[in-house]
Amino acid sequence: MSVIVDQQSLPAEQMGLKTVGQVLSHLQTDDRMVVNLLIDGKQPDLGQISRLRKSLVLGKTLFIETAKPNEMVREVLDDVNEQLAEAEKFKTEAAQLLEKNQVVGAMEKLGIYFSTWQSAQESVLKTSQLLRMDLETTMVQSKSIAEILAEFTVQLREIRQTLVNRDFVSLTDLLLYETSRTYEQWLSVLDAVRAHL
Repeated sequence: MSVIVDQQSLPAEQMGLKTVGQVLSHLQTDDRMVVNLLIDGKQPDLGQISRLRKSLVLGKTLFIETAKPNEMVREVLDDVNEQLAEAEKFKTEAAQLLEKNQVVGAMEKLGIYFSTWQSAQESVLKTSQLLRMDLETTMVQSKSIAEILAEFTVQLREIRQTLVNRDFVSLTDLLLYETSRTYEQWLSVLDAVRAHL
């Protein structure tokens, strides 16, 4: 039996850790989160997690990589912050292209803009779950994070509707004026999540 955690050998047998679940639970008590697990060189089927947790460690080689949740969240938030700044550039370029009636180029920029914002929203939701934050009660600029997320969803619907209607004048206005406030709110949301660390 061999259990390697973050390139260090873990004396699981001497510690009385007999199952994969016991090893994983031990790591959680050290404020670690498993980010990679290999058993005998293979990734286990996480769809069978209850069976996996009960499986014996004896005779197996476990390779585990962990991360501290707070460090991981900090990295994710920093990355989201950078991505949103980049997305703002694409949004501005898209609006400028729309003003010049260069719709195809604008749509390419908007595609990047939308995918970045979708990724940012998923990251905020997942990190807040990891931190066990209540988005209904965590306030940012006199609104809850949940309200800000809902407003953002409404704004995306408005943008999509202008695209469907091919109303590029309204779309340009939305991009140049309405979404700037959203960007500022999201920077505050990221700060609020950071404050929870």
